Amino acid sequence: MELEVRHLRALCAIADAGSLHKAARQLGMSQPSLTTQLRRIENSLGAELFSRERTGCRPTLLGHSVLSRARPLVAGMAVLVSEARAAADRSAGPRLRIGSTASRALAGWLRRLRERLPGTDISLQMDVSANALLRQVAGGGLDVAFVHEVEGCPLRVPAGLDRRVLVEREPQFISLARDHPAAGSQIVELADLAADRWMIDPTVDGEWDGLRRVLGAAGLNPPVLHGDYLTASSLIAVGEAIAPCQPTSVPREDMVVRPLRDDPLGVRLLLFSRPGAYEGAGIAGAGAGTDAGADGDGPGGAEVYADLEAAYREAALQAVVYRQWLMRNKSPLLHAPAA
Repeated sequence: MELEVRHLRALCAIADAGSLHKAARQLGMSQPSLTTQLRRIENSLGAELFSRERTGCRPTLLGHSVLSRARPLVAGMAVLVSEARAAADRSAGPRLRIGSTASRALAGWLRRLRERLPGTDISLQMDVSANALLRQVAGGGLDVAFVHEVEGCPLRVPAGLDRRVLVEREPQFISLARDHPAAGSQIVELADLAADRWMIDPTVDGEWDGLRRVLGAAGLNPPVLHGDYLTASSLIAVGEAIAPCQPTSVPREDMVVRPLRDDPLGVRLLLFSRPGAYEGAGIAGAGAGTDAGADGDGPGGAEVYADLEAAYREAALQAVVYRQWLMRNKSPLLHAPAA
């Protein structure tokens, strides 16, 4: 079998994700298919590239050697493709390609961007993995990415990306069945949830590690279910599980959203872009007169950020429980910035 770029991309994804399951999700394929592909790659090279362990996959010595050569090849191919697409886009008209992890601010953000940029083709790509989105921004597949970074689990940010911080620390709340014993409290004690089954999506970067750290610090070791949050909501509604949730989450007839005492779970909300990413989006003044850096990306980026900031504030104030939390904590989010 001849190695192709897709094979090298799969090896990089396995190494970055640390498990075949997570890598398969990121690559948009089934785990058995990825396992078979890895076996064929290893057979063609005559040795194992990853050691399979209970906690995931780790590169062998040969694996590290292969990865050190594969990564620049994969990155080079991504640059080739992105430059070719950029050339095609310039003839097709202005375009803004957005990536995002889940957020209730997305609808308002897209609405504002379409009003600001009526002639721009705005696309959206969702992914549970913030790291995967950042790799796409760095490789030219996306222009910007709105992601969250779990506290204590820093993202792997590719070099050269511009960054803006939307919220330095957003507390994570808890979703409970409406008849849960703790649902009647305005603020829930973590200890009152010790006997509950917690549900977490392990494919969300840092989510399981962040929760495990917080539970461990509290001396708790509850049963944990792994699955996606769509499945989690159906289990929560009937009292089979509880789960962390974004504070902008809206309660349902069969579910409530409550803050945790002292807010032990938190994330940072970030907007990343490539230098010059807004030049093809039809944004006036994009990239002109401002140095790109760790926390700035020019006038065009400021407009995109301002729309995101307004959309997030709108979603936050619509969520009653979060609005109450913001008032108790005298958050600046309660006040729109001066024009």
